[in-house]
Amino acid sequence: MLVRFHSPVIGRFDAPITIVEFFDPSCEGCRAFYPHVKKLLKKHPDDVRLVLRYVLLHKGSEPVVRMLEAARKQELFLPVLEAVLNAQPEWHDDPNVAAAWSAAARAGLNEAKARVDMQDGAVSAIIEADAKDVNAVGIKGTPTFFVEGSRLDKLTPQELSNAVGEAVGRHKRQQ
Repeated sequence: MLVRFHSPVIGRFDAPITIVEFFDPSCEGCRAFYPHVKKLLKKHPDDVRLVLRYVLLHKGSEPVVRMLEAARKQELFLPVLEAVLNAQPEWHDDPNVAAAWSAAARAGLNEAKARVDMQDGAVSAIIEADAKDVNAVGIKGTPTFFVEGSRLDKLTPQELSNAVGEAVGRHKRQQ
């Protein structure tokens, strides 16, 4: 229930260490954590991947998740993700997410195509599957992180860094 075939992956797809983040693009905490996660991926490019799972807790979350999925079809997931996170203070809890659309367009998203693609039944199926897993796993807030299947007890950048470092260390010792 942590990693599904449809989940966006950032980093090397076959990396031996997996961070799973239950993530709401409208969550200020997720935005605050993103630079720390990005730093961990940069520090361990061959060893660590990030799998994102969607959690819809705020107004505007669903249209932005749909936008991100449409961006994946245009092979622009990461640039659009970073653009909408950077612009988040401008659109947070805005049901129209106008500033998110502007940011995504600046990142190269074809908005007209994205507005069509985001209504695809496959996108709805991803959202529904993630919602079921969110409930099954007991996710109550975002961000929630799992490193190698273990949920972080404390939500701090240092705890995430420690957990990833320990997992990478274990993996390297086993090689």
